[in-house]
Amino acid sequence: METINDYMMGDHRLCDAIFERADRAAEAGDFAALERESADFLRRIAAHIEMEERLLFPAFEERTGMGAGGPTATMIDEHRAMEGLFEQMRDAITARNATAYRAASAQVMEILVPHNQKEEQMMYPMLDSALGDEAAALLDEVKAMAV
Repeated sequence: METINDYMMGDHRLCDAIFERADRAAEAGDFAALERESADFLRRIAAHIEMEERLLFPAFEERTGMGAGGPTATMIDEHRAMEGLFEQMRDAITARNATAYRAASAQVMEILVPHNQKEEQMMYPMLDSALGDEAAALLDEVKAMAV
């Protein structure tokens, strides 16, 4: 049976692959590809964050009693930090400024890589464990939100 960790790790990999394609397009100065790939990445990462903040994190907090100051608070803080950088990426695309795009995307990666590791090694396994038999139903809800 697929776990929340399995599914969300797969979504991380998908987002990462699109992010890499966008970065390569920026490096090559291919603005058509950059616009297409970055729009796909930004749409998918927004959906991923929404899955976590609307469904997964509240379920974890409810089941464990770990709310403010717990692991989900850290994840949400990191989401907020990346959202400002996502806006910088959008602005750079609008300005057709590949250098600015790559600078913002490099900052995203500085947050995103350790963020994903924390989720995959700690947050999602804890969520699967805390929810037990209820995890499958929650995963169905998560999948229904997928882009």
